[in-house]
Amino acid sequence: MHKICLIIPAHNEEKRIGKTLEEYCRFFNNKQKQKEIKNFKILVVINNTTDRTENIVKKSKKKCKKVDYLNFKKGGKGFAVIEGFKYALKNDFDLIGFVDADFATPAVAYYELIKKIDHYDGAIASRYIRGSIVHPKPSWQRYFASRIFNILIRSLLMMPYRDTQCGAKIFKKKALKNSINLLSMSKWAFDVDILYNLRKKGYRIKEVPTMWSDKKYSKVNLGKCGLEMFLAIVRLRLLNSPFKGFIRIYERLLQR
Repeated sequence: MHKICLIIPAHNEEKRIGKTLEEYCRFFNNKQKQKEIKNFKILVVINNTTDRTENIVKKSKKKCKKVDYLNFKKGGKGFAVIEGFKYALKNDFDLIGFVDADFATPAVAYYELIKKIDHYDGAIASRYIRGSIVHPKPSWQRYFASRIFNILIRSLLMMPYRDTQCGAKIFKKKALKNSINLLSMSKWAFDVDILYNLRKKGYRIKEVPTMWSDKKYSKVNLGKCGLEMFLAIVRLRLLNSPFKGFIRIYERLLQR
């Protein structure tokens, strides 16, 4: 049976984090009582927050002993998840994963990753493979942008995954331990960064159909984030190519 650390990065999530913690705690407490898992912890990594996220997490911690949290003044999803990884790697967990704070991925769907990971080094939720349930359907603009981004990833980085950006992933401890020092992305391309470096080291990742629903209060600016993700992918490709010496020139051009 598995001992699981589930990391939830949280930046100004006061409107959504409470329900997510309640539902995940209830689901995984039941799984532990049914002896389908050995133990679990839900680690919220609060980052660069200016709202009541910390207060809500503290209340959830009083209700569910499995909840804990870290709080950083710095921000970025990647930064938060990496700090969560570092914490988990120092403790006695064999599976370490993360999920977005918005409950777009329900706990029952996340548990499918745990069930499917056994013969792999990681399992990732995918909205774009057969068997996935996405409701409501994304707007055509969001769908088009996600598919263009995926084509870019598959062509530049030679990765086979249909969906790198769904916010639900889990990995075996050994795989993370051997790749965490390679991670450098702190924002939107963090998911691509970790999958690319794991794949480069020969680790096997399973893409699993998921249930996913878009949620209210989304803070994603599609145009701005799309550009940032594109630039991050180009940077990642440069870092892993014979032209990595040009990375400083590339970064200077971006700062202009």
